[in-house]
Amino acid sequence: MTPAKPSKDQIAAATGKTLPDVIAKNLDVLFCGINPGLYTAAVQQHFGRPGNRFWPAIYRAGFTPRLFHPSEQRELLRHRIGITNVVARATAAADELTNAELVAGARELEAKVRKFKPRVVAIVGIGAYRTGFNRPRARIGLQPEKIGETAIWILPNPSGLNANYQAADLAEKYRELRDWLNG
Repeated sequence: MTPAKPSKDQIAAATGKTLPDVIAKNLDVLFCGINPGLYTAAVQQHFGRPGNRFWPAIYRAGFTPRLFHPSEQRELLRHRIGITNVVARATAAADELTNAELVAGARELEAKVRKFKPRVVAIVGIGAYRTGFNRPRARIGLQPEKIGETAIWILPNPSGLNANYQAADLAEKYRELRDWLNG
C-alpha cells in the first residue's frame, strides 16, 4: 500500500528534518544521497519524491529483483544495499547546502563507512563529492581513493532535475557499479 501524499504544509514543515539511514554492517553497497529533499523528509522515505529515478535505476541496473517503492526501503538490506546522505538535513534544493556542511557531512560519512564497512560507498552527486571530499577533478565511476577498505564510486544524481542523464543512461551508469561488484 502506497502511503498518502503529504500536504504542502507537511512538505514545508519538513525543512531541516532528517530521516534514519537504511544501513547495516558489511553491505555490498551503501548508496549516499546529497541530502534529503523536503518531500523525502516529509514521507520519511529515501529518494521518496515521485519522479526521482533512484528506484527505477537500481532496478534496471540489477540491484533489486523488482521495482521497489520508496516505502519498501528497509527491504534493501536483504539485498545487501543501504542508503544514507552526505548531509542529514532536508532542504528544498541541494544548492541550499553550504560548502562547510558538505565538508562536515563528508567527515561524518567517512566515520559511518569505517564503522559499517560496506564494500563500496556510492555517492549519487558528483558536485557534493567534489566539494565535501576536496576532489575538484573527480569523475563519475570508481575513485582512486578509498575510505579504509571501502571503495568509493561516484554516480549521477537520480533527481528528475538532473537533465544530464536520461533514464536509460542513468541505469547504465548504475549497472557499471553492479557489474564491478559482481566482477
